[in-house]
Amino acid sequence: MEKFSGLNFALIGVAGYIAPRHLKAIKETNNNLLAALDRCDSVGVIDSYFPYSDFFVEFERFDRHIDKLRRTEKKIDVVSICSPNYLHDSHIRFALRSGAHAICEKPLVLNPWNIDALEEYERDTGKNVYNVLQLRLHPSIQALRKKILNGPKDKTYDIELTYVTSRGNWYHFSWKGDEEKSGGIATNIGVHFFDMLTWIFGDVKENITHISKPDKASGFLQLARGGVRWFLSIDYNDLPDKIKKEGKRTYRSILLDREEIEFSDGFTDLHTETYREILAGRGYGLIEAKSSIETVYNIRNSQPVGCKGDYHPMCNNIKL
Repeated sequence: MEKFSGLNFALIGVAGYIAPRHLKAIKETNNNLLAALDRCDSVGVIDSYFPYSDFFVEFERFDRHIDKLRRTEKKIDVVSICSPNYLHDSHIRFALRSGAHAICEKPLVLNPWNIDALEEYERDTGKNVYNVLQLRLHPSIQALRKKILNGPKDKTYDIELTYVTSRGNWYHFSWKGDEEKSGGIATNIGVHFFDMLTWIFGDVKENITHISKPDKASGFLQLARGGVRWFLSIDYNDLPDKIKKEGKRTYRSILLDREEIEFSDGFTDLHTETYREILAGRGYGLIEAKSSIETVYNIRNSQPVGCKGDYHPMCNNIKL
C-alpha cells in the first residue's frame, strides 16, 4: 500500500450481509469510502459510516465513475469486494485494471487456476490482491498455532471440526444455494476453516468427502501434522440440543485430541484487524489463499464415499 490511512475506497456488494464489517473497518482505519455498488438499493447502512459516498446500482455507471476518479486527485486506492462468490474473480480484475488494490472476501475465487491468472494481473498492474482470512487473527487460533509450532515435531494430532450455522429457506433461493455461484456448502461456509486448519497443521495430503448435500457436507482431511474429521451444515436440525435450548442458531467446535478449543467469541472486530494488517503491509494475498481454494475445489468435485473410514460422528445422523 502506498499510504497507511486516508486512502480512498470503493466497495462492491454494499447491500450484502458482510458489507457492514467492511464499512466499519474502512471507517475505523481512518480511510474514506467514495463510491459503492450493489444492484440492491437497500443500503441505508452506509449512512452510519459514509453518508456522502456515491452509490450505484448499475456496474457500468460505477465503472465510469471509478474511471473518472482515476484521472483526478480522488482516484480509488482500494476496492473492497463483498459480492457473490462467483463474481469475485471478475471484480478483482476490475479493481486492478482501475489502478487499485483489492481486498476481497473469501473465497477469493472458486477455482485454483483463477489464482494463477490473478498473479499475472498483479505483475502487470503492480497492484495487490488481499484476502480476508480473519480466523488467522483470532487470539484463540493464534494461540493454538503457537502451541502446535512449539510442540513435538513428530506428533500428529486428531482434530474434529463441527460448524453448524442454520439458515432459513431463503438461502436455497439465493445465489448462496446455487453451487455454480457459491461453490456449495464447503466453499461458502467452510473455506476459512480449511484455511485456518492448513495454516496450523500443514498441507493437505489426502482429501476424502463422506457426505455432500445442498445443506451439509462432511469429510476427512489428512494434513501434514494431523487428521481432520469435518462437518459443515446450514440445517437447524443438526444443531446440538443444548444449543437449541439456549435459543442459538450457530454452533462452532474444534476438538484437538478430544479436547475442546474455545473460539466461540471474538469474531466481531476481526475485519477491522484484517484491514489494519493489510494497511501495515502484513496482509494475506494470493499465495496464502491458494491452498484452501484447492481444498474446497477438490471437495466440490469429488464423489462422496458415504460413512466409510474415519468419518465425523454426526454423519451417523444423516440419511444418505
